[in-house]
Amino acid sequence: MNTPANKPGLLLVNLGTPDAPHSGPVRRYLREFLSDPRVVDIHPVGRWMLLNLIILPTRPAKSAEAYRKVWMPEGSPLLVYSRALEVAVREKLGHEYDVALAMRYGSPSIPDTVAAMRARGVSDFTVLPLYPQEATSSSASSLARVYEVLSSGWDVPNVRAVPAFHGHPSFLDAFAQVARPVIAEARADHVLFSYHGVPERHVRKTDTSGQHCFASAGCCDALTDANRHCYRAQCFATTRGIVERLGLAQGGFSVSFQSRLGRTPWVKPYTDLVLPELAKQGVKRLAVMCPSFVADCLETLEEVGMRAREQFVEAGGESLTLVPSLNAHPAWVDAVVRMVRESDGAATAGASPWRQGAPTPSR
Repeated sequence: MNTPANKPGLLLVNLGTPDAPHSGPVRRYLREFLSDPRVVDIHPVGRWMLLNLIILPTRPAKSAEAYRKVWMPEGSPLLVYSRALEVAVREKLGHEYDVALAMRYGSPSIPDTVAAMRARGVSDFTVLPLYPQEATSSSASSLARVYEVLSSGWDVPNVRAVPAFHGHPSFLDAFAQVARPVIAEARADHVLFSYHGVPERHVRKTDTSGQHCFASAGCCDALTDANRHCYRAQCFATTRGIVERLGLAQGGFSVSFQSRLGRTPWVKPYTDLVLPELAKQGVKRLAVMCPSFVADCLETLEEVGMRAREQFVEAGGESLTLVPSLNAHPAWVDAVVRMVRESDGAATAGASPWRQGAPTPSR
């Protein structure tokens, strides 16, 4: 058994959240978040001007108002649910790992969390970025920051990352288990899979062939060598896996992307444009799943659960039901534990970590 001096560490990393639903904390959070060149990948001067002359003068107050609508007595939903997952995973793993949660932006920060873990004697780190699909603005940025922090000391610890889990059977099973009763109770006649959007240029940079991305309407219908790191293709793979488990009929579901920012093209179709089209097509009772988020947050609870619901009803729909995220559901806790053990077991054996299959029902 591991002793406290050599127990390996499991670092769970999520994106982050303001400390309070007010303009000041939101401004600090947005400044840190949008100053990241992996998030806003434009010339530094242009990024500074965009942030300081356009976004920060107006957006913090609007975002703070939105946060207040979903803020919980214990704090930000993202942090509350992520903390609940941390506790449940720690209990499940027992003495195997020193489990801790960190946020890429805001608190608890990666440097503070890593320092506390190292002070407890952790010298071997497994990192699980809590993003099912790969994106430079989420998983890559988080891992880059972890590596930077872990390599800053004199003694550099061992570190390995759990791969993106967009197609891991346990992740797909957990989301289907959460969604099934909600969809049934809502008597939904259509399911919309709404993923967080990213700029098209981010996706193009992952095209290893330089010729695959957006070359055809079906470029994301299957995962290939050319698009295996493509965020959009991984979102469609997640959808196929959940659709298969829920037994949704062809035509009974759609995929879209939300939360776009700025004027440059983001991956399509856009959720706010899909919603009125679905109402126009006769969809009355819509269920929305957001499988790029493993914890409910502003983007699920306010953007979809409130604003999208209002938009859909105004467009002629009867109801929009938000399917809760995984949060700390027991099936998700079991999935996290399984993925960590599989990943570390493969690394210990000298083999490649598991690779996600690409469930194949057509979209």
